[in-house]
Amino acid sequence: MSADTMRAVVQDGFGGPEVLRVQQVPRPAPLPTEVLVRVHAAGINPVDWKTRGGTGMAGVLGEPPFTLGWDVSGVVEEVGFGVTTLKVGDEVYGMPWFPRAANAYAEYVTAPARQFARKPATLDHVHAAAVPLAALTAWQAVVDTAQVQAGQRVLVTAAAGGVGHFAVQFARHLGAHVIATASAARHTWLKELGADETIDYTTTRFEDAAADVDVVIDLVGDAHDLTSTRSLKALRPGGLLVAIPAGVSPELARAAATAGMRVTPFLVEPDGAALTTIAALIDSGEVRVEVEETFPLDQAGLAHDRGDAGRTRGKLVLTVTN
Repeated sequence: MSADTMRAVVQDGFGGPEVLRVQQVPRPAPLPTEVLVRVHAAGINPVDWKTRGGTGMAGVLGEPPFTLGWDVSGVVEEVGFGVTTLKVGDEVYGMPWFPRAANAYAEYVTAPARQFARKPATLDHVHAAAVPLAALTAWQAVVDTAQVQAGQRVLVTAAAGGVGHFAVQFARHLGAHVIATASAARHTWLKELGADETIDYTTTRFEDAAADVDVVIDLVGDAHDLTSTRSLKALRPGGLLVAIPAGVSPELARAAATAGMRVTPFLVEPDGAALTTIAALIDSGEVRVEVEETFPLDQAGLAHDRGDAGRTRGKLVLTVTN
C-alpha cells in the first residue's frame, strides 16, 4: 500500500454478498470544486444490495467492476481549486453523485463540495453515515414532493426502516398526524419517534385500518403484496401517493386516476443544503438516528447478507477509518 492507493470494496460481477471483496485501488484526487474526504464510516442502504445483484442502480453504473455505496461521513483531506464552503479538517457527511457511482465503500471519496454538509455535531461518524441517503429520501419525499402541512394525515409504510424512521420524524416535525406500519415489536419505538398511530402489517391490512389519508409515503412498493396499489384505498379523494421503491407502473397510474388520487414516482438527489437543515434538527434533539449494527469494511458481504434479510431497525453501517 502507498499514498497513491487505498482499500475499497470492489465487485467484479453481479451476484450475492460473496462478490464483495476488499482490494487495493488507486486513491482519487479532487478536481476543481471537489473535495477529497477520508471516509470514517459508510452507510448501507437497500439500493446497495439491489445494485450488487444487478437491479437497483446497476443500469446506471453499468457492468462491474465497481464500488458500491453512497452514504459517507468523514473528514476533508484536500480541497480542489475553487472550493470556498469547506476546508481541510472539516467533518462532513453526504450522499455524493447519486445515482452515479460515489464509491463510498472505500477509504477516500471525491465529490463536489456542495454535495456535502458539515456533519451533525452531536453525532459520531457511524451515526452520521446512517443519515444522508435515508434522510434525504424522506426529506425530499415529505417536504419537497408531498409538501406536507400541519394537520394532514400521513401514512408511512415500512416505517421502522432507514427511510421510514426519518419520514415519521419529518412528518411529525411539520405537524402532521402520522400513521406508521411496522411489526408490533417496533410500535413503542415508532411512537417515541412521533407516530400517532401504528399498524401491525403482519396481522392487519393497513388499508383497512387507515382512512382519509392525505399523503402516503410508500417504502414497500407493488412488488410486495401490491402495497402501492393498496395504499390508494387509504387515501382521501385527491390524496397523494409517493411511490418510492419501484416508481409508478402504468397499472398503478391508471388505478390512481380511476380512484381520483394523485401518484408520483420519486428518486432522491444529492442536496447539501438539505443536509445542513437536517443536521440542525438532529443537533436540536428533534430528530434521532437509529443504527442497528456496524461492520468493518472487510465484512461488507456479511453486512449485505444481514440487510438483505430484511427487518432492520434503522440502518446498518460500515466502519472504514478510525
